[in-house]
Amino acid sequence: MQDAPPTIDSGFDPPLIKGAAILAHRAYATDGLDELIAYIDRPASTEAERAALKLDKAFAHQLRFRARQAAELQAEALGGERVFRVGERFAELGPAPLRLLAVMAPGDLMVNTPLDFITAHLDVRLDLMFVRPGQPLPERMPDHDVAFFAVSESDPATLRRLAPLFRVWPRPALNDPARVMRLTRDGVAAAFMDVPGVLAPRLVAVMRATLARMADGGPLPAGFAYPVLLRPLGAHAGRDLDLLDGPARLAEYLAATAGDSFFLSSFVDYRAPDALFHKYRIAFIAGRPFICHMAPSEHWMVHYLNAGMTDSAEKRALEQAAFESFETGFARRHAAALAAIDGWVGLDYFQIDCAEAPDGRLLLFEVDTASIVHAMDPPDVFPYKPPQMHRVMRAFGEMSRQRAAEVRSVAA
Repeated sequence: MQDAPPTIDSGFDPPLIKGAAILAHRAYATDGLDELIAYIDRPASTEAERAALKLDKAFAHQLRFRARQAAELQAEALGGERVFRVGERFAELGPAPLRLLAVMAPGDLMVNTPLDFITAHLDVRLDLMFVRPGQPLPERMPDHDVAFFAVSESDPATLRRLAPLFRVWPRPALNDPARVMRLTRDGVAAAFMDVPGVLAPRLVAVMRATLARMADGGPLPAGFAYPVLLRPLGAHAGRDLDLLDGPARLAEYLAATAGDSFFLSSFVDYRAPDALFHKYRIAFIAGRPFICHMAPSEHWMVHYLNAGMTDSAEKRALEQAAFESFETGFARRHAAALAAIDGWVGLDYFQIDCAEAPDGRLLLFEVDTASIVHAMDPPDVFPYKPPQMHRVMRAFGEMSRQRAAEVRSVAA
């Protein structure tokens, strides 16, 4: 039987949580698990308050890479309550904040769009409603101006469940789950294989048995040649991703890495003329691209946290220049490619990780809805970042308000 949206209850005030964003800010500033738990801890006299406390503790454990403890705490929290209000800034909001409801799935921080990192800087009241596998939806939900379907492509079962709900939601809604489902690594690679201006590295799913034959000297799939990239299906943030230069390295990788299914991808050497690998994160908001970071690194696998940005004034200068020239430089050079990506994805809000290929095309690594867009970097070290990130966040707020207003005017 198809789900129906929960009943809107204008008097429903969910229990307050601090939320992942404020805890991540503290973890980013070197708070350990004990400090995070001490910050979270508070009196909890009702079942709802105890559930909220457990959910915050689950976030804390996730941020300190204690996955098993985080999953246990989250399951306990969601066993009774499914709707929570991010309340760290609630008292600071204006008299008429935008009321945003995030429809979410249980899981780690990569499962849902991390909206509280954005709304922490906006006049937005954020409620989180969790949809548990195999369980009915909550019976009621707070009233809201707009809903955001936040589940990422990493949970296809929940996306399939939510897709029909998106079409009949009683309030304006953002990010159609039916479109999010298409953002698999192989789906994106296939979609952009022949798009002018875009270089999407060749990618196929392969089983361990096939890889074992390759490690014994067997042929690679058609169109592939060493070096190649390999990662388990479902892996994110560079987990178990490796660059392999031949059968011997492939055999070592298989011996050290669990899993039966993997993604095999061509490797593109995208070093810039300065001999560094420049990786861009770009957020699309209502079709418009916004740069969120540019990390130059000596290593081909670039993550902002391991690129040495804090320790290198030269790298920060490169990022600042990328920010200042984005609209007249990168975005203009790749205007057709960015438009093609936005047109195929068709979501209100998503992100891409990309670079510039040696031949001038936009090198597309990933399309996602769960990348963190944040303003956590210390402004004394990164003075150029707050203005840009607040511009991104304002654009998100304006899009959400416009969507709510447009639909209300049509309904009237």
